[in-house]
Amino acid sequence: MLEKGLDAGTAYEILSIDIADIDVGDNIGANLQALQAEAGIRRVARAKAEERRAFAVAAEQEMIAAVQENAPSSSPPRPRCRLRSPMRSRQGNLGITDYYQLRNVQADTEMRSSIAERATIGVSRPAAD
Repeated sequence: MLEKGLDAGTAYEILSIDIADIDVGDNIGANLQALQAEAGIRRVARAKAEERRAFAVAAEQEMIAAVQENAPSSSPPRPRCRLRSPMRSRQGNLGITDYYQLRNVQADTEMRSSIAERATIGVSRPAAD
């Protein structure tokens, strides 16, 4: 300050300068780096969140597909033994298990017929006084 002659043209002469407080401007470079680092961290966090969301959607789709695969169809499954027995009997290969299954089906049919017959007879009768 003394070298620049700031006291020229004044009635005073500067003998010494006491510096009590210095305000230094912000370090723009450091602030810019900090902001870029923070933005990078945010981008990484968003990318990880998007990755987790995508995995969750994929898992949900897999579960929906698994449920649809395991869901029963609109018609109940047909028993295989009843399909095999007529085919085997046509070929002449009726085994003992097939014979018992055939007899079981015949017995079930006879039982249902007799129950239906009783119900029909009971309904057609007039009520007794």
